[in-house]
Amino acid sequence: MAAGSATVNGEEVESYQLLVGGESLLLQAGVEGCRAMVLGGLPLEGKRHIHWNFVSSSMARLKKASEDWGAKRFALVPGETEFIPLPEALR
Repeated sequence: MAAGSATVNGEEVESYQLLVGGESLLLQAGVEGCRAMVLGGLPLEGKRHIHWNFVSSSMARLKKASEDWGAKRFALVPGETEFIPLPEALR
């Protein structure tokens, strides 16, 4: 949930809370409304690797993403002015 409040399958969900649902969801916005992202699909095959903010099935792609982030080759988030560098311990 990005903003506001809602209930999902009868369970209250607050802002910035992640909920892993089942095969169906009943989403009801709170009185002030809500802003939420719902993702779905079949499970991905194979193992996933996590490196800081990057997730991939390939360690080589994670290394490349880290290098690209450090070189500021990623597009900027609209309206964002701050750059957060990759932590030194992860370089």
